[in-house]
Amino acid sequence: MVKLSDKKPDWLKKKIVLNGAGVNEVKNLIGDLHLNTVCESAMCPNIFECFANRTATFMIMGDVCTRNCSYCNVRSGKPDKLDEDEPRRVAGAVKKMGLKYVVVTSVTRDDLPDGGSHHFARTIKEIKKLNPGVRIECLVPDFNSYASNMETFLNQGLDVLNHNTETVERIFRKVKRASDYKSSLGVLKNAKSLKPGIFTKSGFMLGLGERGDEVMGLLSDLKEADCDILTIGQYLRPSENNTPVVRYYSREEFDRIGKLAEDFGFKAVSSGVFVRSSYKADYLMEKVLRDRKKEPAKTGKTC
Repeated sequence: MVKLSDKKPDWLKKKIVLNGAGVNEVKNLIGDLHLNTVCESAMCPNIFECFANRTATFMIMGDVCTRNCSYCNVRSGKPDKLDEDEPRRVAGAVKKMGLKYVVVTSVTRDDLPDGGSHHFARTIKEIKKLNPGVRIECLVPDFNSYASNMETFLNQGLDVLNHNTETVERIFRKVKRASDYKSSLGVLKNAKSLKPGIFTKSGFMLGLGERGDEVMGLLSDLKEADCDILTIGQYLRPSENNTPVVRYYSREEFDRIGKLAEDFGFKAVSSGVFVRSSYKADYLMEKVLRDRKKEPAKTGKTC
């Protein structure tokens, strides 16, 4: 553990490749198609690694969020109206990048009656139409806790429904100012209720002032919400305007917490300093699918 008053630990140093064929290719493609990525908007520490591997997390419905969470670097304010052609362009980018696994997220759009659920549905539909066989994960907002909004896009062939809790219950409102802890867990529960066969995923950050017992409580709550896949990463302050880091966790601590999460029975867990919700999402999904194939066939008695 490193306290806030100390300098950043050595393990926070990450090799950055500013240029390279993959990095420039993805940057140019995103720019040419006038698309947004959360990689850029949220200042993700893995951006160059992912771009170099010709992957990215698409962020739809603009780059202005109607909420102003204290940890997040995405701009907040009044968004523009929806770009009706965006779903088609996202599908085209997936095709050009040759992606087999796609992660789509969005800003929160409280200004829209459906929270943007129909736009998600159209994006999934366009991706599937142009890229048969592709798997899609959507990292979604809470849609103002209306389960009916989620049903709109869950029926479009979505593989993974991802919604991040971000932190423990005690400091949830401090971190996610306009959100509610139980409603956030409800997004995961509702997804399974509406579409039992779908995989659900969530993620949270460490370093915001949480206690060990509270982390255990969050793991228990996520498991109770029937969450399948979990990501755990270090909170890194994007700017002086964001909430400060309270502590830095070591790699060994992330390994230990990841092992604790595995003991809860999640189907796949990724825990590490630079782990983010969509980081190597395809590998986590492959682990879930491999493990499912290994499960013995279920048999039942008949009368």
